[in-house]
Amino acid sequence: MSYLLRSDPVSRIHPEPQSLTSFDHFDLLPDSLLLLIFDKVADVKDLGRCCIVSRRFHSLVPFVENVLVRVDCVISDDDSSSSDENRRFSLNAASISDAAGAGGSFSALFRLVFAPIFKPFQALGQFLVPKRSSSSSSFDASFSAINDEIGGEMGVTHHSPTQVLKNFGEIRFLRIELPTGELGIEDGILLKWRADFGSTLDNCMILGASSVILSNQVKNLENSVDEDNGNIPESFYTNGGLKLRVVWTISSLIAASARHYLLQPIITEHKTLDRLVLSDADGQGVLCMNREQLEELRVTPLSASSASKRTLVPALNMRLWYAPQLDLPDGTVLKGATLVAIRPSESKKEVCDASWLSDAFEEPYGTAAKMLIKRRTYCLEMNSF
Repeated sequence: MSYLLRSDPVSRIHPEPQSLTSFDHFDLLPDSLLLLIFDKVADVKDLGRCCIVSRRFHSLVPFVENVLVRVDCVISDDDSSSSDENRRFSLNAASISDAAGAGGSFSALFRLVFAPIFKPFQALGQFLVPKRSSSSSSFDASFSAINDEIGGEMGVTHHSPTQVLKNFGEIRFLRIELPTGELGIEDGILLKWRADFGSTLDNCMILGASSVILSNQVKNLENSVDEDNGNIPESFYTNGGLKLRVVWTISSLIAASARHYLLQPIITEHKTLDRLVLSDADGQGVLCMNREQLEELRVTPLSASSASKRTLVPALNMRLWYAPQLDLPDGTVLKGATLVAIRPSESKKEVCDASWLSDAFEEPYGTAAKMLIKRRTYCLEMNSF
């Protein structure tokens, strides 16, 4: 018996290594397509990492049009390590009772430092400064500047969004996300707001409920349901229900106006902006500005409150809708559901315009707003503060 000996396919098992000078097909992608990809990336920390991939990426990232800045943590504005710039990114806080008091001073409500984006940017900044070598000193020098572009000088622990964004020159849609909402509310309470600003408040919507019962918990509800004839029950006035809603309204307006005040340096510096959204990871509040409103702020300086670092809230017309119990189609139940729609008294737009009332919140709360505005409307007014 004879055997046919066959040599191992060396070339298949151990292919020849690619030449270091092999052509990179990624280089065939045009800059315009790379910028579209970077726009999908959006997150400013990920864009910072992209900067170290190549000289080309480093040169293109500043032209990204869609940018997301996530604020990672909050610190007290009396932190000795925070800079002066960081300290002005704070919302001073006072007690709820002071906010609800007649002619109350709103000089300090809800302490929140908006500026610091520190540990991840510090670590990323250290990562982005490469070790130098004699053969690549000019290349390394080019990338050493990235540290400034995404967070400031080495050793600086806190970076404001203004600092982080300073080298982006073509931003059109900017999203900034806080780690948490400013309003400390008790567990089980629902409180959401959305506000649109130009140089001052354009409109604000607030949705609240004393408790939320999810669809999988509805079966545990008692059979008794509060009597509801479309009117606000007398107990709403006597058990503190109305006062609590006033507190929610004032608190939300102060949080919104403080956010607006802090955005002014970014809006002034980035004149290409078409839209700006400042939200929080809790989904508590959203501040929005479109192109027209951004231009208005640049032309007409905002009026600041003399009591604290926030935009002055003008005299307001408000519409309130209330339901002791609101049963949503998905089975969720809102107890003490309240919707408040707000516009400045001088506004020519209708406060009850359903187009902006029903689109202000994500589901199922958008549906809750649509259901509430079909109920009896109550009118309120509030002076400027």
